[in-house]
Amino acid sequence: MLATLRRELPRGDYLYEPKWDGFRCLAFRERERVDLRSRHDRPLARYFPEVAEALRQLPEERLVLDGELVVVGEGSFDFAALMNRLHPAASRVERLSAETPAALLCFDLLAAGDDDLRARPFAARREELASCVQRDSEALRLSAGTDDPDRAERWLRGYAGGGIDGVVAKPRSLPYLEGARAMTKVKLERTAECVVAGLRLFVDRPELSSLLLGLYDGSGRLQHTGVVTSFKRAQRRELLDELRALVVRLDDHPWKHGFLTRGAPMGRLAGAAGRWSPDEMELDWVPLDPRRVCEVAFDQVDAGRFRHPARFRRWRPDRDPRSCALEQLEVDARSPVAALSPL
Repeated sequence: MLATLRRELPRGDYLYEPKWDGFRCLAFRERERVDLRSRHDRPLARYFPEVAEALRQLPEERLVLDGELVVVGEGSFDFAALMNRLHPAASRVERLSAETPAALLCFDLLAAGDDDLRARPFAARREELASCVQRDSEALRLSAGTDDPDRAERWLRGYAGGGIDGVVAKPRSLPYLEGARAMTKVKLERTAECVVAGLRLFVDRPELSSLLLGLYDGSGRLQHTGVVTSFKRAQRRELLDELRALVVRLDDHPWKHGFLTRGAPMGRLAGAAGRWSPDEMELDWVPLDPRRVCEVAFDQVDAGRFRHPARFRRWRPDRDPRSCALEQLEVDARSPVAALSPL
C-alpha cells in the first residue's frame, strides 16, 4: 500500500506515524523460513541476517509484517550505512551486521497465523501488531504512532531531514489495499539558495541537462552540493543561451583542483555530479563563473549533499553568492531517535 504526497497534515480520524528514512520492507515468516522484500520485490534477507533472526524469535510462527529497514547510528539515522549493507560478499554482510546493525520498524500487520488481516481496519491491525512485536528487540521494533495531530506536527517540523522523512496519516478504518495510494504522506518542502557553478549538456544534443550547485563552507570554499535537473525542454534551451556568457576557463574556477574528490557518501547517484579531479583526461561539465544564485527545493541531505536532484524554483538576483552557506542544509539538533518509542 502506498501514499499520496501532501504538504499539510490532514486532521480527523487518523493515526499518524513518522515516515522513516530507510528501505520499505515486507517481512514474511513461515516457521524457520524468513523472506524480506523491498517495495520493488527485491530480496533483502541475506543482507540483514540480524533482522531475519529477530523475526524467527517471535512467538507467532506465521506472519506478514510491513515496515521500514533503518540503521540507527549515534543518535541519528544513517542512510549511507544502510545503503552499504547491500553488499554481495557474505563475509562483508556478516561484519556489517555487527558493526552497523539494522532494525525493522514495523507499522502494519497483514497476516498472523491462519488469519488474513488485510480487510480489517488499520486501527485493529495496529493493535494486534503491538501485541505481536516484542518491545525488547533491537532488530525488530514497533514504529511510533499517535492519534494526536499536534504530536505528529512536532515530528514533521522538529525532525524533518534528520531521519524522519515526514509523517504518514492513515484513516483508522483503512483496510490494506495493495498497490493503492490510500494513505497520505506529508513532507515539508525544504529550500536552499545555491550558487550555480557549472552545467552539463546532454550527450546527444546541445541542450542543458543539469546545473551544478555549490554552497560555501566555513572556510570560504565552494563545496559541491548536488544538481538541479527539473527543467522543461524549452527552458533548457533558454537557460543554455542565458548562461553561455558565464562560461570560464577551468583555471579561473573554484573547482580547478576538483570537486567531490572524496566521493559521495553513497557513491555516484543517478543525476548526481560525478567525481572529478585534475588528473582526469576530460571534463563532463562546463565551468561557470559562480555569481548566479538560484533557489531549489530538496528532500534528503547526506553529508552536505542532496541525495536526489534538487528542483528548480526561481532565480535569486538579490542574493550575494558568498552568503549562500552550507548552514542552510543543517537540520534540527534534536535526535530523531527520540521519536522511535511507540505511543
